[in-house]
Amino acid sequence: MVTERQSGFTLIEILVVVMILGLLISLVAPRIIGRTDDARVVKAMADMRAIEEALDLYRLDTGSYPGTELGIEVLVEPGLEGRSGGYLERVPLDPWNSPFLFASDGREYVLQSLGADGEEGGDGVDADIDSRDF
Repeated sequence: MVTERQSGFTLIEILVVVMILGLLISLVAPRIIGRTDDARVVKAMADMRAIEEALDLYRLDTGSYPGTELGIEVLVEPGLEGRSGGYLERVPLDPWNSPFLFASDGREYVLQSLGADGEEGGDGVDADIDSRDF
């Protein structure tokens, strides 16, 4: 008597594959998850560089940086010194959804992000990012 054999995977084979996948995920996931904070710091620095470039263009057109009272919001206003548009399309927030801090006397400026914690000081991702530091 000939019996027909069914094709497919046994429960043990499926469990072995699931265990191997679980091991791979447990080794790879921490490396990927830990990089999001680093990416936010890099994005904050890139946004600050874009704001700095816009500030430099503003200074070239007007002779000075905008004062603290005007803030960096003035960089998005159209029509400055005959320009058809602003220096920035929009003022970005830092990666932690807080506004960048800006202070200026017209000759020099300070541009900062307070990091992940939104408070002065801190270490790691909570550290302040200052445009004068890079």
